[in-house]
Amino acid sequence: MSLRIVVTVKYVPDATGDRHFADDLTVDRDDVDGLLSELDEYAVEQALQIAEDADDAEVTVLTVGPEDAKDALRKALSMGADKAIHVEDDDLHGTDIIGTSLVLAKAIEKAGFDLVVSGMASTDGTAGVVPALLAERLGVPQVTLLSEVSVEDGTVKGRRDGDAASEQLEAQLPAVVSVTDQSGEARYPSFKGIMAAKKKPVESWDLSDLDIDAEEVGLDGAWTKVDAAAERPARTAGTIVKDEGEGGKQLAEFLASQKFI
Repeated sequence: MSLRIVVTVKYVPDATGDRHFADDLTVDRDDVDGLLSELDEYAVEQALQIAEDADDAEVTVLTVGPEDAKDALRKALSMGADKAIHVEDDDLHGTDIIGTSLVLAKAIEKAGFDLVVSGMASTDGTAGVVPALLAERLGVPQVTLLSEVSVEDGTVKGRRDGDAASEQLEAQLPAVVSVTDQSGEARYPSFKGIMAAKKKPVESWDLSDLDIDAEEVGLDGAWTKVDAAAERPARTAGTIVKDEGEGGKQLAEFLASQKFI
């Protein structure tokens, strides 16, 4: 029986771009370029390695997001994933991590899975809790923050590195895992892979396909909201100390005034 691997990925604003909030205090994603979250590339890579070591496996990449989120799916497909699922619906605007985990879980159940692989966090929200929320919603074990992962005889095994020690963990499939940026560099899509990705299937689902009511997601269904936001103040000129014999004293007084000493 084929090993069904689902990789959750996210289309995020480019961190080098000029990011800001829209009028409704959600992140304005229209005025900044987006891309596949770098931390999710590690998840795609580990899923592909697991599939390569298996006798028979299929890797599906899944994302929830606007039309442009297909770019993230295409990147994952060009790396070697077999197919993709894009959940897109206008009512998803403003959805927080609780609603996102609901949508992802429903889509994963609909697609069918043995193993779910996620990055350790997204590079925009950086909450890092979606894998755990998915495991809870799917009713399966979670093995998170792995720097090494493998699957053998219906068991997923991995190593979690901490500050003082490393743990060897395992769980019976089906399961959810997340991998860190120490799990191994993600492969660079080849020209052949980029061309092949254009022919790979990408399914599009909306909330009705997943039997989710609009009230459960979006800004109205969010458990967390931004109440207020202000732009960062413009950078001011620093204090210049000219050493004319009293430079050391002036420097010490400045550091003391800023409570650095």
